[in-house]
Amino acid sequence: MNPNVLMLLGVTLVWGTTFPLLKAIAVDLSGVEISAIRFVLAAVCLLPFLRKTSRAVWRDGALLGGFALISYVAQAYGLQHISSNRSAFLTSLNVLMVPLLGFVFGRGLSWNALVAALLACLGIGLMSWEGGGNLRGDSATVLSALAYALYVIFLSQRAGRHDSRQLAATQITLMAVFGCVWMVASADTRTLVSLPVRMLSHLPALIYLGVVASAGMLFLQALAQRHVSAEKAAIVYAMEPVFAALFGWLWLSESLGVRGALGGVLVVMAMILSELRTASAVCTQD
Repeated sequence: MNPNVLMLLGVTLVWGTTFPLLKAIAVDLSGVEISAIRFVLAAVCLLPFLRKTSRAVWRDGALLGGFALISYVAQAYGLQHISSNRSAFLTSLNVLMVPLLGFVFGRGLSWNALVAALLACLGIGLMSWEGGGNLRGDSATVLSALAYALYVIFLSQRAGRHDSRQLAATQITLMAVFGCVWMVASADTRTLVSLPVRMLSHLPALIYLGVVASAGMLFLQALAQRHVSAEKAAIVYAMEPVFAALFGWLWLSESLGVRGALGGVLVVMAMILSELRTASAVCTQD
């Protein structure tokens, strides 16, 4: 298997571990607070790579960081209202959104993508029918998927133009700045004063999210997607809900009912179906 694909698979595995962690942290911290803290920690790790960065790197880092921050905050907010495995399946809709957004940007849309979209809608309907559905949580998580789909598309377009370490460092640094401004602007004095105490109770998990899942994985993602198309990367990302459901079961004893499980399977099938044609074309070129 292509080593860059294996690298993305490893990234996806680590992302799968974050869903139950975020679910646990969201009890005491808001989505904006979690995102701001994790990216401040990640930015500290990548500060050495900010030296001699060009204006172009900062420009693309701001674009990527903006979409990624919206995605992470929306995902964390959604986890305050829905289960981690439900969040993982809905978040993974970004894999389906990549080719659909490509059509909006002027690329062709095949019949299998249309069928996949209908299949995904059916799957989401079944998951929403299952207990645990919440309009706010589901809507925020779908917004997270949309923002991340745009992130994947733009990352594949721009990753090859810059040094991977600098691109990861600039976007994470800007995400930390944006996240802190967002957190301060949206919180009252009492909330900010209590933040250190609430943060300390989840410090190991926050360090993992910041250092490993953010700094480490965003760097590896930027490195691998220099050589992997957005569509092909999206196929690998389809494994994220599988890993998330596994860790949710192991750590939180979460489970889906029959309808919810069937809906999740249909969503994953829809995402894979939406990429089959593109994957075949890429394979024949390889």
